[in-house]
Amino acid sequence: RKDVDGFHPINVGQLVQNRAVLAACTPSGIIELLERSRVPIAGARAVVIGRSDIVGKPMALLLLHRHATVTVCHSKTANLPHICAEADILVAAIGRAAFVRREFVKPGAVVVDVGMTQITDPRIAEQLFGPESPRRQAFARRGSLVVGDVHPEVANVAGALSPVPGGVGPLTIVMLLKNTLKAATERLGGGG
Repeated sequence: RKDVDGFHPINVGQLVQNRAVLAACTPSGIIELLERSRVPIAGARAVVIGRSDIVGKPMALLLLHRHATVTVCHSKTANLPHICAEADILVAAIGRAAFVRREFVKPGAVVVDVGMTQITDPRIAEQLFGPESPRRQAFARRGSLVVGDVHPEVANVAGALSPVPGGVGPLTIVMLLKNTLKAATERLGGGG
């Protein structure tokens, strides 16, 4: 039960019942990001692309518990761009480099990129970032680059974009530390 990642069956069950003490860290970090950025969640249409036990499912539940209308999509979802383009909040967590393109995004929507894929092909780097961008130059120096599920062109459509790298990752670590403190406090008899 003292699983600080929030993956133990007891913690998952509590999340389903909206009684979670230790929720999954990345989805919790996304909620923290949305709330601190004053993004309205209640009443929003949210789409989560990805149904993993680590991000997709807990993310959908956390949004649902905050009164968003949530749609979970995956690799077999028909008409995915159309469904995503209706979202006020779009969370991409599928692990496919630059998969989410501009046609997936409603103008002004909040887009949170969770995916992490390492690219090693210079042609892909140039397609994504152009020949002269700082990210393309970083690729040239390193020979690889970590990119998210969201194509860089989405920045021109989204009202707000949490990118990869540097977006939700640091908040995931903060949530892990927060869960660790909660678990330690509970273990020492502090109750929570």
